[in-house]
Amino acid sequence: MEIKLTLNGKIVTDSVDADMTLYQFLRRHKCWSVKCGCETTNCGLCTVMFDDKPMLSCSIPVGRANGHKIETLEGLEKEASEFIGYFAAQGADQCGFCNPGYVVNIVAMLRENPDPTDEEIKYYLAGNLCRCTGFQSQLRALRNYLNDKKGLAIDRSAGVYGEDVLNKWESRVADPGTIARKGALS
Repeated sequence: MEIKLTLNGKIVTDSVDADMTLYQFLRRHKCWSVKCGCETTNCGLCTVMFDDKPMLSCSIPVGRANGHKIETLEGLEKEASEFIGYFAAQGADQCGFCNPGYVVNIVAMLRENPDPTDEEIKYYLAGNLCRCTGFQSQLRALRNYLNDKKGLAIDRSAGVYGEDVLNKWESRVADPGTIARKGALS
């Protein structure tokens, strides 16, 4: 069957098998950020934006995407670049396998609610599995990003900061010691 959809801002037309999933289609079209960890809609690794809503591409027949707008991390890089450094600063990207799904869901959450509470963040990201971090580093990273945007104190307790992030944070204040510290980084 023939399908036509908008993928990361570009019109794509292709002939596909009726049993192909959107995940398989996206990989075929070199959207390497979209991963499949379970094939049962349990891990969130295959999350994409489907008409501006996060959806699990492993469970969607590609025919359902016909005529719709699909965005993957490749198409969301500009929005993601605003907060992804905070993930690295908190050690929330240890193996990196789950990051694309997290990032797509975070973009969706921030579009819907630019100032979520910690409980709202947990709710929104509940469908993403991470086997490395225990989820607290992702929450800290998002809270730091949101606090930094508002000029509030940030939590540097992870102690895994790259110089670029650390310099940005410390240059915000005249006295770097005024930035919230739970771990020693002197």
